[in-house]
Amino acid sequence: MTEPMLPPGSTVGILGGGQLGRMLALAAARYGLKAHIYAPEPDSPAFEVAARHTVASYTDEGALVGFAASVDVVTYEFENVPADTAHILESHVPLRPGARALAVAQDRLEEKTFVSGLGIATAPFRAVSSEADLHDALAALGRPAVLKTRRFGYDGKGQVIIRAGDDPAAALDSIGHMPAILEGFVPFSREVSVVATRGLDGTVASYDLCENEHREHILRVTRVPGTLPAALGEHARAIAARIAAALDYVGTLCVEMFVVERDGEPPRLLVNEIAPRVHNSGHWTIEGAKTSQFEQHIRAICGWPLGSVALVGPVEMTNLIGDDMAAWPQILAEEGAHLHLYGKATARPGRKMGHVTRVKT
Repeated sequence: MTEPMLPPGSTVGILGGGQLGRMLALAAARYGLKAHIYAPEPDSPAFEVAARHTVASYTDEGALVGFAASVDVVTYEFENVPADTAHILESHVPLRPGARALAVAQDRLEEKTFVSGLGIATAPFRAVSSEADLHDALAALGRPAVLKTRRFGYDGKGQVIIRAGDDPAAALDSIGHMPAILEGFVPFSREVSVVATRGLDGTVASYDLCENEHREHILRVTRVPGTLPAALGEHARAIAARIAAALDYVGTLCVEMFVVERDGEPPRLLVNEIAPRVHNSGHWTIEGAKTSQFEQHIRAICGWPLGSVALVGPVEMTNLIGDDMAAWPQILAEEGAHLHLYGKATARPGRKMGHVTRVKT
């Protein structure tokens, strides 16, 4: 039986009040939907553009139940939603994407096991729960290798490279002896991603392959279209669609991948990680595609038809990190530049303060 579409005037609940929640709320408003943001931080940027907000802990069951009663569907802007939070909400209101996607994406070992179980290539990996495990994993995978915490890592946090001569015990110390995964080092030539949306009816719409440039583990620039063969982009979109279907996913997700290129061989893709949410590398879609990733996500979770993912023109998105946002007057004066600032009060090194998109038409 097909689930009914939520009508305009419905309320979308969003867990998390950062820039992604802010842009989701703006997309909802465009469609005549209200947004209710739930976040523990009283100065959350998304509060400024939402119809309603709740300041409470993600572990406050009473507040969560009250939040669920006030909305017609719940989604989230970050993947580290506590499992208990997801289960509480799911018992009262539709949660899209569901708890399964969170469970897989929150744990790097679960994620790699899930993806490789679909027959999709990843870096070689081993579970690490002790120093003995780490020595065994290094013997199997060789050096260099990357030791990562299984949970709560992003933008390069919670990981360390172990090179020839490095002390494995010191590497474990650096991540606080948390449950971990060791990944074989991938000699990749580029980092790419696919942003895709799966609707309530199983329809999947995937944007063009994004070519991403990172600096100090933080995304700096995304370019679309890239210079890779079209067949590789089709393969990447097919990978994202398989992952979304296997998770019974509803909403927008991002699959980050490495491109490995060797002389005499066609380039190949390895999946690095899944982000079960709208993603930084999809921000270009606001001006660069017929339907933005945020609008697609809102459409999907409300049971609406998905929009066109057609490219408007070649596009480049640049993150404004820390003091980069001080250049806002110059960006505003630049013809064809689209400035987005996130309403954060304080610029800090490594903090994403906004982005600028440039589209060639």
